[in-house]
Amino acid sequence: VLSRKIADLGIYPAVDPLDSTSRILTPLIVGEQHYNTANRVKLILQRYKELQDIIAILGLDELSDEDKLTVSRARKVQRFLSQPFFVAEQFTGLKGVLVPIEDTIRGFNSIMDGEVDEYPEAAFNLVGTLEDAIAKGKKLMAAAQA
Repeated sequence: VLSRKIADLGIYPAVDPLDSTSRILTPLIVGEQHYNTANRVKLILQRYKELQDIIAILGLDELSDEDKLTVSRARKVQRFLSQPFFVAEQFTGLKGVLVPIEDTIRGFNSIMDGEVDEYPEAAFNLVGTLEDAIAKGKKLMAAAQA
C-alpha cells in the first residue's frame, strides 16, 4: 500500500509495510530467515507507530531509554526500506542499485540488532547495502565535525 505520509518523509518507494500484505511471505516460500526478518521489521515499525502519539505530545526526551533506541532503530529501518531505482536515476541523480536479498536481510537484522546505532539515520536513506549506509554515515559524521 502506497503511503502519502511515507512519501512526505522522502522515502521512496513510499510503501507502508504495516498496511501491506503478501500471500507469499511465508517461511515455505521466502525461507525462515527472510520471514523472521520481515516480521521483526513489522514489529519495530509497529512499536514506533505506537510511540508517535507520545512523542507528539510529550516529546522524544520523555521516552524510556529502551523506547528511544526503538525509535532510532525503527527510523533507520524505515529509511533503509528506500531504494535507489535504476528507472529513477535521471530524477534523483543516484545510480540504481541491485542488492542481493541475503545482503538486504543481513542489513535489516544488523540495524535492528544495534550494530549500526552510531550512524545517523540519514545514512540509511536511498542506499543499497548496509556497507553503503555505513560509508555514507561516516561521511556525514565527518562533515558534521568539520
